[in-house]
Amino acid sequence: MNAQSFYANVPQHLVAVDCIIFGFENSKLKLLIMQRKVDPMQGEWSLMGGFLQKDESVDEAAARVLKLTTGLENIYMDQLACYGDVGRDSGARVISMAYFALIRIREHEHNPTQQYSAHWLELHQIPNLIFDHRQMIADALKKLRDNAHFHPIGFELLPEKFTLSQLRSLYEEIFQHELDKRNFRKKILSMNILEKLEEKDKTTSKKGAHLYRFDKQKYEDLKRRGLVFEI
Repeated sequence: MNAQSFYANVPQHLVAVDCIIFGFENSKLKLLIMQRKVDPMQGEWSLMGGFLQKDESVDEAAARVLKLTTGLENIYMDQLACYGDVGRDSGARVISMAYFALIRIREHEHNPTQQYSAHWLELHQIPNLIFDHRQMIADALKKLRDNAHFHPIGFELLPEKFTLSQLRSLYEEIFQHELDKRNFRKKILSMNILEKLEEKDKTTSKKGAHLYRFDKQKYEDLKRRGLVFEI
């Protein structure tokens, strides 16, 4: 049997990519979701996604979907899992590769709401979603929390300059519980991976709070010395 005849008898399936896109704004972790424009389940809430094209890898497809929906490139993105239950999509036999991405909402050059009927919603505001998208979000949150314990991926959600209070609020949102203010400050500063700036954020008080910036080189030095980032 030659290759052509072998493949001719193999079932053909559709391959999709779905992106769980996290952002952080006003001290809240948010998720970008859209209202589906096609059947089945037109008008229902969905993650951002699309189908794999013939000339691209799944990583390239995920990057394409991300740029189309957010306007952003070269941001933190990680493959989550493959979802392939037989009946997961009521329209056809579709296998989905899911990715989760972390973006800075304020860096948007365009508003995805108009083109995709998309919205940034806080986690407790997420409505019913199509297919198995709710499970994808649960799995992405678990991976985000696991990674955030030992890698500084939280900085991918913050603006370049931030206060320690903003940083603590972010990790409280990720882990969904309060962190001791004094212990958090002491721990994060002891790692020596932040650059303290002369600028202050005075939006909440006249005295203001010092702004900091993540120093990637210092983090790389920390790893080379065998020390561990841990929140």
